[in-house]
Amino acid sequence: MINSVEQYLAELKQELAGSDRATMQDALSDAEEYLRTALAAAAQGKLHLSESEALAPIIERYGQPREVAAAYKEIESRTPPAFGRAAVKAVAPVAAPVPVAAAPRAPDTRNFFAKFFGVFAEPRAWGALFYLIFSLVTGIVYFTWAVTGISLSAGLLVLIIGIPIFGLFLLSFRGIALLEGRLVEALIGVRMPHRPLFSRKDIGWWQKFKNLLAERQTWTAVIYMILQLPLGIFYFTVVVTLVSCSLWLVFKPVTELVWGLPSFISGDYGYFTPTWAMPFAVIGGVLLLTATMHLIKHIGRLHGGFAKVMLVRE
Repeated sequence: MINSVEQYLAELKQELAGSDRATMQDALSDAEEYLRTALAAAAQGKLHLSESEALAPIIERYGQPREVAAAYKEIESRTPPAFGRAAVKAVAPVAAPVPVAAAPRAPDTRNFFAKFFGVFAEPRAWGALFYLIFSLVTGIVYFTWAVTGISLSAGLLVLIIGIPIFGLFLLSFRGIALLEGRLVEALIGVRMPHRPLFSRKDIGWWQKFKNLLAERQTWTAVIYMILQLPLGIFYFTVVVTLVSCSLWLVFKPVTELVWGLPSFISGDYGYFTPTWAMPFAVIGGVLLLTATMHLIKHIGRLHGGFAKVMLVRE
């Protein structure tokens, strides 16, 4: 028998072992919000009712941890990670939970050339391209906000007003982390949380502030915001340089033969590519552009894993 919300969440976490971290965070947040809200409503006017007695009918409606975990695993196996789904506030009990095995990945039977040049048809490669370019803007915004919040809070902590301001900044980092997660999932295709972490309403603001300080995710989110600036500069520089060089080679016949622009200029002399070398320049540009798209896709995948470690609760 489950006697407390904490026990229910512990059993649910155990049943979800092996699932995606973002799925576990969403499932635990949904369950805690439902159970605590229903428990508060059931306890109104019934002071003699113990928590275990009030929880029994609530869990019966919501589902046992095993049933809820099975439902989340089934929903997750049917939902592509790149597309969000509607919030699941209540999960219908599953009569006979069946272990859901991960769908086997279909083998890629394409030949080498189809795999190499097929990267232009992969949405994740283009999504990663947009994300890496856009990361320069988000990196500047995140870094500015994080440094401003930390420095302002540190300066005001000697005053009483500094504590609530510091708490508001920490809460804002959580909100930004949720938005960044949605951006990562939409463009890179890495599953991230769909909902914010549940915050208890039956505790005082001081306890909420202490919980915020003790939460690992709060500080890893701050570190992530600060690191986004150097990462964004690196991503933007690599992507723009490689794509520009590729397009420069591909359009060399147009720029030199049609527009009369030399490959490079030294003093009063302009140097042109020999006509016989033009096809090689174009082929080299196409190969470099294709290899760049593969590199961008892999960088996006690595950054998605990094974002999951830093922004998702363990």
